[in-house]
Amino acid sequence: MKHKNPLPTVDIIIEYKEGIILIKRRNPPYGWALPGGFVEYGESLEDCALREAKEETGLDIELIRQFHTYSEPQRDPRFHTITTVYIAKAEGNFKAGDDAKEVGVFKRDNLPDNIAFDHREILTDYFNKRY
Repeated sequence: MKHKNPLPTVDIIIEYKEGIILIKRRNPPYGWALPGGFVEYGESLEDCALREAKEETGLDIELIRQFHTYSEPQRDPRFHTITTVYIAKAEGNFKAGDDAKEVGVFKRDNLPDNIAFDHREILTDYFNKRY
């Protein structure tokens, strides 16, 4: 019997200056998203968060804490994924890389309309200090 398991991912809420960083996705599903991606075999969640942040934003981040895990099977239209979200901070200059077409800094009151996946829900939880 072959097992079919959800794919583990991480997403990072990067606190930067007076806002948080979002990336505009280069690949489908399009839209703005938290930096993040798939955990590689043999990689810890924390190492994945550091790698994905660097690849997509050019920033070295400092992880503050694990925020929450989101596991709704429909959260990613491509696959069933389970994401562990981290809160991090960063300084320096960002630049779009890897899967990111653009990088921007946003606040609660100026979030873009087109936010991918369940990242609007994650950001709402973050801004409401739900976890």
